[in-house]
Amino acid sequence: MRCYWKRSVTTLGFSLFLCLLVYICTKDDEEESTQKMEERRLAKEIAVQQLYSERNVQNFRELVNFSSPINVTYQYLAGYPLLKKKYITVGLSSVKRKRGNYLLETLKSIFKQSTNEELTEMVVVVHMADFDMLWNMQVVQDISTKFAHHIISGHLIIIHAPEQYYPLLTGLKRNYNDPADRVTFRSKQNVDYAFLLNFCANLSDYYIMLEDDVQCSHSFLTAIKKVLASKEGSYWVTLEFSKLGYIGKLYHSTDLPRLAHFLLMFYQEMPCDWLLSHFRNLLTQKNVIRFKPSLFQHIGYYSSFRGTENRLKDDDFEEDFFDVPDNPPATISTNLKVFENYDPSKAYSNSDEYFWGKSPSTGDFFTIVFMKPMNITRIHVVTGSEDRHGDVLHSGIVEVGKNPKLTQKGKDCIEYVKLKEFQYGQFDQKDVGNIINFTVECVRIFVTESQSDWLIIRSISIWAKQATSL
Repeated sequence: MRCYWKRSVTTLGFSLFLCLLVYICTKDDEEESTQKMEERRLAKEIAVQQLYSERNVQNFRELVNFSSPINVTYQYLAGYPLLKKKYITVGLSSVKRKRGNYLLETLKSIFKQSTNEELTEMVVVVHMADFDMLWNMQVVQDISTKFAHHIISGHLIIIHAPEQYYPLLTGLKRNYNDPADRVTFRSKQNVDYAFLLNFCANLSDYYIMLEDDVQCSHSFLTAIKKVLASKEGSYWVTLEFSKLGYIGKLYHSTDLPRLAHFLLMFYQEMPCDWLLSHFRNLLTQKNVIRFKPSLFQHIGYYSSFRGTENRLKDDDFEEDFFDVPDNPPATISTNLKVFENYDPSKAYSNSDEYFWGKSPSTGDFFTIVFMKPMNITRIHVVTGSEDRHGDVLHSGIVEVGKNPKLTQKGKDCIEYVKLKEFQYGQFDQKDVGNIINFTVECVRIFVTESQSDWLIIRSISIWAKQATSL
């Protein structure tokens, strides 16, 4: 009995010792992990402070009106200079990977998912940015074999910026305690993109950046054009069609020279996607404008840095997303009390934003007045959100109107026709043209019963064509 007791105490003591040892080790690991996270956070803060230092802000102010190109003599590896300006340039930069190569698959997706009409409005520019010219030429040979028609047709240009134009890429600042090879990789990548943007500045009206390992949705250009039409008259710097990295970021081509200079100025400070958010902020677009579903998907399995696994996927991507709403240019007004900065325009923006208002009362309205009369085919409204199921419109109707006049509340139609009521917080009316016999100039959401819950209007989607004048 006494031996059993001693054995139990010994066993218990050993168990407690093991628990204590595990606790100490775990605690040390947690403290070490926390310390590393804190060091990285501080490093980022320091880098951002440097980015926004008085000297750099002054330099950037000078860039705002700066439109001259960077002095680089490019080598044409395939294709030739454009004779006519296009609607959009699709740009991507590619380097040799330790494992895998997805460039040909990316080009195949761009061309396969575009109609012949869309291809006449775009040019694809590939910057072969590796310093190994033998590898570059081998890849160009493969591309020229598979996509000869697109090169001859002027849909594809392949360029190279010689190594002599690159700034110092070794012995750079190790922000975020990154290893030296990572700093070199991301710094060179910034310069790769800068030279690509510089080349593309005068090729088209718009420019969209892709990476060399993406899949495109069907007729992505048509979807982009619809979004741009809906944004007519509004200010923006960057529109995002993917939430990953430097994929699907759209710019005005007039902004490309200053963006190229900006990337060069801060090339060793931080990764390109971080720099791009600062560029957007400095040009006074404070919020991200991202559209869903995403039009581009990351397909690369191995990273271009060290060949490590990279399983990143955009869960908002839809390959066969055809039915993009038009959302014609319009003015938006409401008498609902707006919560913080959840403005009415966000419900109509086709982007990943929404309107949020305080408890609506009977007679409250949310009105869209088009810039031009429209032939409406469909109206779809979604209220509430995934985490606020109660903030839906419990009782309301959608109306369409004509004959807009200036009133004390702003511009509004004086005649409205009811379409139908909301059901479970949603409204969807197709074939609107078969219900009414006039061109629509206003769409109004009208509250028919007061509610204590607040109201989120997550999206208002309208499919339409401009009315033809007789």
